[in-house]
Amino acid sequence: MSQQEKGDWVVAISCDRMGEGAEDLGRILIKSYVASLPQLENPPAVLILFNAGVLLAVEGANTVPSLKELEEKGTKILSCGTCLDYFNSTEKLQVGSVSNMLEISGTMAKASHLVNI
Repeated sequence: MSQQEKGDWVVAISCDRMGEGAEDLGRILIKSYVASLPQLENPPAVLILFNAGVLLAVEGANTVPSLKELEEKGTKILSCGTCLDYFNSTEKLQVGSVSNMLEISGTMAKASHLVNI
């Protein structure tokens, strides 16, 4: 069974916070959201991180433990390589793998459900 068949849904996160408005609240919310994913009965097959979302998977991010737990449950975690380069964080990636837009767009296109955060 492929990764995508497992959960049949994909989450794409483009920011290191959730929602608009108070940035501190947004960081609390994204941490809670990421922490909730491994607790789901059917976690996503793939989690895509792009733009500032890649900062959730780098050294020092308070979301790394939850992302590692999610990966251990079988979710594939893809981080945009161009985005990691932009933030000078490629060497700081702690979980998942470096990806590219071809793989990311292909994964999104194949998803039966795509959740954008």
